[in-house]
Amino acid sequence: MFRPLSLFIGLRYSRAKHKNSFVSFISMASILGISLGVMVLIVGLSAMNGFEKALRDQLLTVIPHAEVEMVNGTFADINTSIKRVEATEHVLGATPYISLSGLLQKDTKMKALQIRAINPDTESNVTEIEQYIQQGSWQLLQSGQQQIILGKHVADTLGLTIGQSLKLLLPDAQSGNKLKAPKVVPLTLVGIFEMGGQVDSTLGFMHINDAQIMLDLNSANAIAFKVDNILEAQNIARAVGHSVAEYLYIKSWITSQGYLYQDIQMVKSLMYVILLLVVAVACFNIVSTLVMAVNEKRGDIAILKTMGTSQWSLRAIFIVQGAFNGLVGSLIGALAGCYIALNLTSLVTMFEKIIGHKILSGDIYFIDFLPSQLDYQQAMVITLLAFVMSVLATLYPAWSASNIQPARELGYSH
Repeated sequence: MFRPLSLFIGLRYSRAKHKNSFVSFISMASILGISLGVMVLIVGLSAMNGFEKALRDQLLTVIPHAEVEMVNGTFADINTSIKRVEATEHVLGATPYISLSGLLQKDTKMKALQIRAINPDTESNVTEIEQYIQQGSWQLLQSGQQQIILGKHVADTLGLTIGQSLKLLLPDAQSGNKLKAPKVVPLTLVGIFEMGGQVDSTLGFMHINDAQIMLDLNSANAIAFKVDNILEAQNIARAVGHSVAEYLYIKSWITSQGYLYQDIQMVKSLMYVILLLVVAVACFNIVSTLVMAVNEKRGDIAILKTMGTSQWSLRAIFIVQGAFNGLVGSLIGALAGCYIALNLTSLVTMFEKIIGHKILSGDIYFIDFLPSQLDYQQAMVITLLAFVMSVLATLYPAWSASNIQPARELGYSH
């Protein structure tokens, strides 16, 4: 089978044992270094992609994309206001709500909580919290029954099960600065949701009509809505604010949770740069390997030159030898990285069981597991970049090899 001379000799040099065992060690170290760099970069970026996906697909299915809230009082005509919100470009759906903070009490146990009083009939237009309800459903949340749906963490903290009663302590709005006993509202637990993160311990849901009675309101004082482009949520919220003829606070997930997205993007960028530098350092081992290989093969190079081998063919021999190391290292790293990235969540879960401790706490982070999403295109780019860097690392030794003088190496005089 025909093979170009440079490719044949380059591949043969790559597989051959070196006279100096240190050269073989450096060669293996370069392959291992490239493999580890590529593997860690793919796994790290997959984890960041996973966090980004979890933020988009989990947290933002529970937290509304954007909201408008009355500065004072309630909407004069909530239905008209909702129609105006839904008529705004890029808005997919809207629902009224009332936000209130209180203290839940069950016997001697207490838990502070943010409660969203929602309309069960239209809440699915904006959020998908219903898919996380493990026990009960929106249908059980009836007007006038003083019922509540809580996160699993809150229910466990208070020792509650479905159907049990508890109390909600609300500050008296009329008390001003005077010390006054809180308003006590009896509630019944009709549902438990579990998303697996901070939301489970900070958020509860009740019927909007019950909240209106508790707070003595005529209507809802806020409207939540869903948009078609979450990264433009703040701008769309401003457009909604201009379309509604009320004095409003304008909020979006970017103002409340945007730091998470920015942190993920920053870590992803830093990781990309830092770990590519790690791969670059590993590629410099190829320079050391080839420099020593050229010194070892000086006689062979001189003989090839006397036989008429061109300078470019000689350079290509050592470029092939170094590129082979880079290719092997890049492919091994890519395969290992892809495998770990695809199984990262289960591997970390297994590790957590072994050490008996959770790496990510749902009380601190918005999720309590390490997510991963492998981007094959991203993995291909990383592998290609590592290979290109390894090829670039071969250029200096290859040029040095082509400048060897046959007469001097073979002992002939001028």
